Amino acid sequence: MDMDTDNLLRNPTQQTYPTITRAQSHYRPLPTFVLPKEKHYQQQYSDIYFLRLAKLKPAVERNAAEAWDGFQIAGEVVRRVDRVLDVRQGQLCWVVGTVYLDLPLKPNILDDISKDHWISAPPPREKYVSADNSQYIMLEDESGRLRLTGTPITTELLVTGCIIAVMGTENANGDFEVVDLRLPDLPPLPKRWELETSSSSSSSTGISKETPTKKSSDKNTVPSNRNPKGKLALVSGLGISGDEADHLRIDLLMEYLLGEACSPREEAGKITRLIIAGNALADATPLPSREEQSNKNGEGVPKKSTRKYGYDSSTYNAAPTAHLDSFLAQILPTLPVTLIPGATDPANVSIPQQPIHTAMFPHSRSYTTPLISRTSEMTKSEETGDSQVEPGWFDPVTNPWEGEIQGWRILATGGQPVDDIFKYIDDEENNDRMDIMELMLRWRCCAPTAPDTLWCYPFQDSEPFILETCPHVFVVGNQPRFETALVRHYSHSSDHPSTTSSPSLSKKKSRNQKNDDDDDAEMKDDNGEGRKGEGDGKDEDGKVRLISLPRFKETGEMVLLDLETLEVELVKFDVFNQ
Repeated sequence: MDMDTDNLLRNPTQQTYPTITRAQSHYRPLPTFVLPKEKHYQQQYSDIYFLRLAKLKPAVERNAAEAWDGFQIAGEVVRRVDRVLDVRQGQLCWVVGTVYLDLPLKPNILDDISKDHWISAPPPREKYVSADNSQYIMLEDESGRLRLTGTPITTELLVTGCIIAVMGTENANGDFEVVDLRLPDLPPLPKRWELETSSSSSSSTGISKETPTKKSSDKNTVPSNRNPKGKLALVSGLGISGDEADHLRIDLLMEYLLGEACSPREEAGKITRLIIAGNALADATPLPSREEQSNKNGEGVPKKSTRKYGYDSSTYNAAPTAHLDSFLAQILPTLPVTLIPGATDPANVSIPQQPIHTAMFPHSRSYTTPLISRTSEMTKSEETGDSQVEPGWFDPVTNPWEGEIQGWRILATGGQPVDDIFKYIDDEENNDRMDIMELMLRWRCCAPTAPDTLWCYPFQDSEPFILETCPHVFVVGNQPRFETALVRHYSHSSDHPSTTSSPSLSKKKSRNQKNDDDDDAEMKDDNGEGRKGEGDGKDEDGKVRLISLPRFKETGEMVLLDLETLEVELVKFDVFNQ
């Protein structure tokens, strides 16, 4: 066979290829949900409800007082009572308390304890409400409990743990007939770069007049050393199980983030960070039963393990974590990653879930910063304004997680609070997760059902699930489909938020909203979905972006968030069979 030897050797080409430079973004995680090193579980969970009521009661009272001041029914003026037990029959009044729902299918820890310990646990329920929708809605505080009735209370979506104000009167049966209700509503929305500018102002030793402050008139003031361009990649539910079938979509995602499967390649350079919002690993194999684990022989004696070092491959599969570590190790040299744990990840089950231990990632942990030192520095910075240690390129964080990226306050969860609230909804057609997410903001609580139906740490001195400030971006992972919306945030001339009540995401149209023909009361998001807001002469303080992330393993979808305009873009990866 003759070969053309002239084609084997050739001079080096003079063609040059452009170098892609990845954009950088300012990243500052907050230790809001980091638990102390020494954890105690002797305290009662009731302290959480007392703390939540004490913290949110002033906001609810302010909204209720503005809405019901001078309100009359049949010549009787409504009056405020301090406690639930101060309600008198036939007297028009309003009171603030914590909602409690007595549902027939809701899990009860007392029933579980009373049963035989050796009976296998029942599967988790998909819904807490029964087919006949039999439920009791109650309002309680430190003094007692009052049963609520009436059309307004049954048409609003309420869950155990949310703080509300109800107006009405007690009937002959001893129930409180509700006429209207109010929520805490959206918390104050911080201005962009407020956390950064306030920290710079407090730690500055130079001329303070030139340092931007949080009271600056320009809410989008960007420090001169910050580049406003860039995109944030959001993905959840990778579901890496170690099977070969998982590699194709994961490899496509990796190539896209690295610019190898992106046209033009410059688009990949705009991505400044990747956030994995829970369930990076698939469901673990169920633990073996006691009989299987003990490997009993004919005499009932457990068989001793013959392995002295390492792990037993018959009871533990290291392939999922190894594949996730390999995936992270390939993109970390060029792209920082924030890893939020989820329900299927190797972290504590109760929220707030603490960061996945870096020992699970032998190849990626070299890009991390020790959690203890970084947490102590971040806490010190919040208190004194001193400089903090920069977080590592690979940042395993808590679930929920709060931080600031490019001046925007971002709140992200793995999806457990939203999934648990969805179990309180009996209408299968009303499965809009955007509605639940907006209500969580208006309740000012990112996990209202904890600790009743959602496991959590028994806090005693503080309640981190309360939203002191409203996030600019609220991300929830591991949802059935991708959804996004913008919520308008209105405020008075003061620093207090507006007094709007529950949004359009209740079981029916809210009583306090404008009609559908009012164009000023509706706004469209990027996908054409409308979210209701109320102007009422108030100044618009900003907008809140809601993002529902689908499971990547099922949909192959990733979301890109523009860090300048907060617009979102959906990117889909799929493998087509020939």
